[in-house]
Amino acid sequence: MCFSAQASFSVGTVLLGIGALTWHAAHGRGERAFAAIPALFGVQQLIEGVLWLSVTRDVPQLNALMTYAFSFFSHLFWPVYVPLAVLLIEPSRQRQRAIFGCALLGLVVSSWLLLSMSEYGIVAQVHSQHIEYVSRGDLGPLSMLAYLVATSISPLISSHRTVRAFGALALLSFVAAYLVYTAWFVSVWCYFAAVLSGVVMLHFRRDRTSALHSRAR
Repeated sequence: MCFSAQASFSVGTVLLGIGALTWHAAHGRGERAFAAIPALFGVQQLIEGVLWLSVTRDVPQLNALMTYAFSFFSHLFWPVYVPLAVLLIEPSRQRQRAIFGCALLGLVVSSWLLLSMSEYGIVAQVHSQHIEYVSRGDLGPLSMLAYLVATSISPLISSHRTVRAFGALALLSFVAAYLVYTAWFVSVWCYFAAVLSGVVMLHFRRDRTSALHSRAR
């Protein structure tokens, strides 16, 4: 995460464990896409842990590799993956259309950020015990809004209560990270979102409990 390699490795390891549980609880490809979110965030946190080590031990080649690996998740992957994962478990046709619109918006902002990273590059710097990801093509107001809609608003549209809770917490953490940790926003919000992905486990536990109650009747 944004504070130390040890914290990143600890959170990443816990999330991989949660991801294994949610994956086991999921049924079918649709549910597994959503169930994979904690494990994928775990991988991202482990990457940032290695990035911390590359900075403290002065390994520039590893630093560059891990910077782009982390940025793949933070800039390109999540704006597309989150709305699609939410879409695949949504039973309501009307809500599906709205979530699909969020996914298209996520694809647009992801494509824009890919072009921006290709042209300007991105570097990771450590300041005040935080990692700052610096690029001349950073998120502007419109692309930031589109990113927010794709990653946080799309879960709020879901008919599943736990998915909406994930979206609400992601939105609140987005605002908190931007107001308090503006310079290190990317790293801090990704950490918050990674921790919040544990809510995904509650979704599958709740569904499993409901299924057991239904069988008991």
